Amino acid sequence: MAGKKVGVLALQGAFTEHEIALARCGARPCQIRTELEIEAVDALIIPGGESTTIGKLMLSFGLLEPIRRRVKEGMPIWGTCAGMILLAKEIVDMEQVRLELMDIAVKRNAYGRQVDSFEAELEVEGLQPSRGVFIRAPYVERVWGHAHVLCRVKDKTVMVREDNRLATAFHPELTNDLTIHQYFLRMLN
Repeated sequence: MAGKKVGVLALQGAFTEHEIALARCGARPCQIRTELEIEAVDALIIPGGESTTIGKLMLSFGLLEPIRRRVKEGMPIWGTCAGMILLAKEIVDMEQVRLELMDIAVKRNAYGRQVDSFEAELEVEGLQPSRGVFIRAPYVERVWGHAHVLCRVKDKTVMVREDNRLATAFHPELTNDLTIHQYFLRMLN
C-alpha cells in the first residue's frame, strides 16, 4: 500500500483533497490528465465535481477507453460522488457520457440541492465507523451482477464494491477520516 502511485483524475472537481488524503496514507498521489499518465499509475480515483462536465472532458481528452482497459486489466478505481455516477452502467432518467464499469444504477442529486447537503456517520461493512460528507449526492438505486453493497445511509445505498471497483456517494476526502482511503489502498494488493 505504501509507496503505490495513485492517480487522481484532475480534469474538474475536488481532486486536491484526495491527493492530501492519499499522501497522509503513505501513497504517492499524482494528477491525471492524459492517457500516458493513466498508464503510469497503480490505481485511479475519479473525484467529486460535475459528472457531465468530467464525462465530456474524459471524452475530449481521449481517456474513456484507456481507463476502461486499465480497469478491465485489474487496476483499482474509485469514484466519489460524481465519480460514482461516471462508473455506473445506468443513470436513472438520464443519459450522459460515462465509463459504465459497475453494475449499478445511480440516481443523480438524489438528496436534493446544495442546501440539502449533510454529514453522516457511516457503518461500512467490515470497517470501523467513519464519516462522510454528502454534497448534492447521488445514491445507488439498484445493484446487480458482482456489485456488493457496503454501506447505506437513510436506507439508501451509498457505497458499493465490484471486484477492483469502488464507488461512494459521499466525500471522505472532505473529512480527516482516512478509513475509506485506506480501504481503497488495500484493494491494490
